[in-house]
Amino acid sequence: MKKYLPHIIFTLVIGAAIYMILTGEKQERRKQLNKRLSFRTTDKIPYGSWVAYNNLKQFFPEARISKSEKEPGYWDSLSVYDSNQLLLIISPYFMPDDTELEKLLSFVRNGNDLFISSLFFNDNSQKAFKVNTTYLDYTLLYSGKQDDDTLKVSLQPDPSKERKEYEYPGRKFSSYFYDIDNGRAYNLGYDHLGSINFIKLTAGKGNVFVHHAPLAFSNYFLLHKNNMSYYETAMSLIAHNKKQVVWDEYFAFKKSIHGYNRRNGDEDKKGFMSVLFQYPGLKWAFISALLLLLLFVLIEMRRKQRYIPVIKKPVNDSLEFVKTIGRLYFDRGDHKNLCRKMSAYFLEHIRNRYKLATGNINDQFIKTLQFKTGYPEDELRSIINFINQIENTEVTEHQLKIFHLKLEEFYKKV
Repeated sequence: MKKYLPHIIFTLVIGAAIYMILTGEKQERRKQLNKRLSFRTTDKIPYGSWVAYNNLKQFFPEARISKSEKEPGYWDSLSVYDSNQLLLIISPYFMPDDTELEKLLSFVRNGNDLFISSLFFNDNSQKAFKVNTTYLDYTLLYSGKQDDDTLKVSLQPDPSKERKEYEYPGRKFSSYFYDIDNGRAYNLGYDHLGSINFIKLTAGKGNVFVHHAPLAFSNYFLLHKNNMSYYETAMSLIAHNKKQVVWDEYFAFKKSIHGYNRRNGDEDKKGFMSVLFQYPGLKWAFISALLLLLLFVLIEMRRKQRYIPVIKKPVNDSLEFVKTIGRLYFDRGDHKNLCRKMSAYFLEHIRNRYKLATGNINDQFIKTLQFKTGYPEDELRSIINFINQIENTEVTEHQLKIFHLKLEEFYKKV
């Protein structure tokens, strides 16, 4: 089994890779339109605002284009007290409180323009603009549900000219004004039923443009056929001598509706696994990781033999050391010193092996040693006498060899 295990693992991995490639191609062929309502200027998905934001420069060539997520009156690039400025608000809902609304109107009265495109206007803004709009359940925007497809809108800034209609086969979400103060409002655009969805209001030295179909400024709508002219016409209604143009993201991404925020919408409520399995690539990567982890666990569960270390044969280091020292002294010709070392080693051996004191090596010592070892007395006497005479005589090479042979014979026999 061990021999075939690498082949089995390799086959499984290759098979999983082929399956993922084939299913990935099928998923790519079945890929559907991304219907998430983004409204972000950085998103190039169908319902992002990348196209609209990045084409502002051609309408306002002298202006400095920027974005802001700060509440009204606290902008970095705009001033409530300056003029010739433009604030663009493209948001699914427009719900300013009294303070925010007053700052926006003060901004307009001082000679600036405000362009608002939203699906939902709260009561404050409707009263300020003196309009009534159809009610749209904004929770449907992110619930995955949608109204009828195909958004149709038209523009007619000049009543003497014919209306120009635009449409696209995308999400329709839009609304209209059913009650307008005709003494203040100037009608600019209409929906597919002919109801007003785009008006212009004057406040002080500036203008407020109120639009009720923000998806008309999405990437999908603007890039569909010749719909870019809708955006061009809408922007042409604003004076082009602006010094500052700011795309507002405060109401789209910062301002919540009754505790509901787009960033904490239904997508977050689905849970980690539900969101993960929406993307085929992540789904199969996750499944493959689980299968490989399971395979690893099963392989590691088998019993493994403990490593057995190689035991080397013990080496008599003491004997090697003695031989090395002996060769060193012999090569130097210091025969007496070498005999002295050999004598000390011999006496140490007697003390350890036979438990005899070696402080006084005399006849009694020789007899006792002969009794314990059984070694011939005359041979022992010859060794002991030589040891006693080492310090008083010069030791020749011949005497060293004889002394060495006698010691070796003693070690072998006893």
